[in-house]
Amino acid sequence: MTTDSLDSLSPQEKKRQGYIHELLQTEERYVDDLQIVLEVFHKPMSESGRLNDAEMSMIFVNWKELLACNTKLVKAFRVRKKTGGENMPVQMIGDILAAELSHMQPYIRFCSCQINGATLLQTRTDSEPDFKDFLKKIATDYRCKGMPLSSFLLKPMQRITRYPLHIKNILECTAEGHADRGPLKEALERAEELCQQVNEGVREKENSDRLEWIQNHVQCDGAAEHLVFNSLTNCLGPRKLLHSGKMFKAKSNKELWAFLFNDFLLLTHAAKQFTSSGLDKLFSNRNNVQLKMYKPPVLLNEVLVKLPDPSSDEPTFHISHIDRVYILRTDNINERTAWVQKIKAASEEFIETEKKKREKAYQARSVKTSGIGRLLVTILEATELKAAKPNGKSNPYCEVTMGAQIFTSRTLNDTLNPKWNFNCQFHIKDLYQDVLCITIFERDQFSPDDFLGRTEVPMATIKKEVENKGLVTRRLLLREVPTGEVWVRLDLQLFGNK
Repeated sequence: MTTDSLDSLSPQEKKRQGYIHELLQTEERYVDDLQIVLEVFHKPMSESGRLNDAEMSMIFVNWKELLACNTKLVKAFRVRKKTGGENMPVQMIGDILAAELSHMQPYIRFCSCQINGATLLQTRTDSEPDFKDFLKKIATDYRCKGMPLSSFLLKPMQRITRYPLHIKNILECTAEGHADRGPLKEALERAEELCQQVNEGVREKENSDRLEWIQNHVQCDGAAEHLVFNSLTNCLGPRKLLHSGKMFKAKSNKELWAFLFNDFLLLTHAAKQFTSSGLDKLFSNRNNVQLKMYKPPVLLNEVLVKLPDPSSDEPTFHISHIDRVYILRTDNINERTAWVQKIKAASEEFIETEKKKREKAYQARSVKTSGIGRLLVTILEATELKAAKPNGKSNPYCEVTMGAQIFTSRTLNDTLNPKWNFNCQFHIKDLYQDVLCITIFERDQFSPDDFLGRTEVPMATIKKEVENKGLVTRRLLLREVPTGEVWVRLDLQLFGNK
C-alpha cells in the first residue's frame, strides 16, 4: 500500500480515485434505497393485509436477496478503504468487484419477474383509488424524496447496467502494469456477463409470458395435433415468439393477426371484432380478445417467401407453403420488410438445423471402421402400437441405432400397425458389447416426438440365433409402453474367421 496522500497523486491517478469514489458512493446510496423499500413500502404493505403473500412476492420478488448481495459488496469496499486510511488512495478494487459480481445471480430472477410486479401494482392502483391513496401516503416518508414505489422497483435493473460503465471508467484511468488492471478486466467481464444474463432472463420471461397469453387467447380448433405454445419445438429447442402483428389478406382485405415463432407461422383472426392501438395492448392480461386459427400453422422448413414486382409500392408479399399460397398485405413497406426478413431468417435457421442433424447422423454411419462384420436389419412392421393422436391413431416412425450409428425409417400416417419394410446396415465392432436398439416414435410437427416404445437385442444373442438358423425373423415386444411389438429380420455377416 502506498504512503502517498491523495494530494500527491498524478492527474491520471486522481481521476482514477475519483471514479472509484463515485462507485463506492453510488453503491452505498443504492443499498440505502434497497433498505428504504423494505422499511417504507414492504413492511406497511404486508401489515395492511391489502395484498396477499403471492401478490407481495410478485411485486418485491427476492428483494431481500438483492439487499444481501449489495450489503456484502459495500462491506468489502469499506474494509478495503479502512486499511488505507480516509485520505489514502484505494489501490485495489477489481478483485472485490470480480468476486462479488459473480454472486449476483439473484438479479436475474428479480429483473425477469419485475415487469409482472409492476403490472400488478399499476393494475391495483388504477382500479382501486383507496389502494392508490395508501401508496401515496406511505411514500410521503422523507427518505423517499418524493419518489413512488414504482421508481424504486426500477433501481435494481438500473444498477446492474451501471456496473460495466463504472468499471470501464476506472479501467481507462488504470495504468498498464498496475496491479489492479488484471482484476478490473476480470470484473468488467463479470459485469458484462451479468448484464447479458439479466437481459436474457428478461427476454425469456417476456417470451414465456407472451406464449402463455397466446395459449389462453388463440383457439386452435382443427389443428392436426394439440398445440402447446410454451414448450419445446420438434428440433429447435424452446419455442420463441420472434415477431407478431396485424396484416391483411391482399384480395379480401380480411384482417389477420400473425404470430411468427422459430418453427412456424400462425395466422389468426378475431373471433369477435375488437380494436387495438398496438401489439403491447394485445398481450396485456386486461385484453380479453379471443382469436381463432385462420389456417393450419405454416412450418418454416417448408415455406418460401417472395416479394411482388419491385416496381410496386404496395406493401404485399407472398408466402408459398406446399400447395398453398398466401398473399398478405401490411400497413406499410417497413412492416413488410420486417416480416419478410424475419420469416426468411427463421426459415433458414430451421432448415440449417435440420441439415446439420442429418449430416451428423450420416457421418456417424459413414465412419470407416475396421469392424469384425456387419449386421443387415430389416424393420418389417409394428403392431398394436399405442395411440398418440386424438383420432386414436399414430404417425409412427422407427429409429434403429447401434452406438453412434443411426438410421430412421419413413413416417406412416394414421396407423397403429405400420408396415415399413425398412433396410439398414450396421458395422459390428464387438460381438459382446454392441447392442441393436429399436425405438418407435410418434412424429409430431410442433413438439418433440412422442415415445411409443423401444426394444434391444445384444449382438451376442443375434450371433447365437443366426449360427443356429441363418437368416432370422424375430418378434420383439416393445418395452416401457403398455402395448406394441415390432417384427425384424436379421442377417449377421462376420468377416474372415473372427
